[in-house]
Amino acid sequence: MGRVLIRQAEIVTMNGDNEVLTGDVLIEGDRITQIGQGLDAEADKIVEARGQVLLPGFVQTHVHLCQTLFRGRADDMELMDWLRKRIWPLEAAHDEESVYYSAMLGIGELIQSGTTTLLDMETVNHTDSAFRAMAESGIRAVSGKVMMDKKGGDVPAVLQENTEQSLAESVRLLDKWDGYDGGRLKYAFCPRFVVSCTEELLRQVAELSRQYGVLVHTHAAENQEEIAIVQRETGMRNIEYLEHIGLASPRLVLAHCIWLNDMEREIIKRTGTKVTHCPASNLKLASGIAGVPGLMEQGIPVGIGTDGAPCSNTLDMFQEMRLTALIHKVSHGPTAMNARKVLRMATMGGAEVLGMEREIGSLEVGKKADMILLNLDQFHTFPSYDADLFSRVVYAAGRGDVDSVWIDGREVMERKRLRTVDKQLILPEADRAIARLLRAIPS
Repeated sequence: MGRVLIRQAEIVTMNGDNEVLTGDVLIEGDRITQIGQGLDAEADKIVEARGQVLLPGFVQTHVHLCQTLFRGRADDMELMDWLRKRIWPLEAAHDEESVYYSAMLGIGELIQSGTTTLLDMETVNHTDSAFRAMAESGIRAVSGKVMMDKKGGDVPAVLQENTEQSLAESVRLLDKWDGYDGGRLKYAFCPRFVVSCTEELLRQVAELSRQYGVLVHTHAAENQEEIAIVQRETGMRNIEYLEHIGLASPRLVLAHCIWLNDMEREIIKRTGTKVTHCPASNLKLASGIAGVPGLMEQGIPVGIGTDGAPCSNTLDMFQEMRLTALIHKVSHGPTAMNARKVLRMATMGGAEVLGMEREIGSLEVGKKADMILLNLDQFHTFPSYDADLFSRVVYAAGRGDVDSVWIDGREVMERKRLRTVDKQLILPEADRAIARLLRAIPS
């Protein structure tokens, strides 16, 4: 990768002071080694960035790459019907090739829209294929196979696992992929949610998470029918139950957390559990609006995720940032989620949720060179004179403004050209894959 000098950019550091400066950034290998004005450094490549904005890459804390192929196949439904009637049958039809192209399709979109790191949850089978796509594409990711060992219901047989086999396969994947490429890829245990997992599996996941020191990534308190099922089967609400079985900890990342009571919020705060906000998905599935301002006032780390393509239809962090900034103003006032706070959630906030804040999330000397270059010289982002840069990024900019992207110091998109994901190959293969899956499921 050598030495890369980015010159005369507007640098939004997202450091502790949210410092913004005009200057240069020197990348050596996978790290930022200098930030300043007029850097006099030899470089293998010089990027002239005058008038452009350099940001840390976005960190998404809840994505399903295995679902990217299902975009537009499950519109206008609530969560449990969405799962039973559309998503689970499609996931059950997946094969090694379709999981690979679903992941590649999603990763291409993520990189093009400025995401450099993600927390991903795959399906039950063929997770090696998703990791292969992540390895080849250069994306930074924490991922794992979904775990579903509760029998019965509307879950297709191929997704109903044996408890010990589910645990063994998860550990096998962890041994193979956790720490890949100098730690660019990491593993997380991914029980889908309490509804689809036995207590035995969840207790063992809690123990394995402690043993290996890795994250647990699951859904909780997303939908009122889901909560009613958990209460009927356990006598407890989601978060109370997760603490009861030993899962609530700083290693636990909970997607959604819309329907929390005071006790559950206290548990999340006390145990150091992390939360992911997915506003587009929550709106589209009619699940509700999470009380994110209150969680953040309590000091609970909250990241942002797009969830899966069939419940948000895009993996675009610009959309999620704008929604995050807007939807809470109605209930919490116009200053509740300002642009600086939201951009921080999408960068350093996400890094904190993943426990990676010392490595990514801001542009600082010594950190990983994960960054995006935006061209805001556009009708929709002007005027620029004396304008707040955070406002321009969160409220006005969009995915089409992303010019270049670096991950681990590697330029994975150069002047809008993807270098690690072959669009001409992926798009037709994605179409062939979804056609095959649709033929395989009952009409």
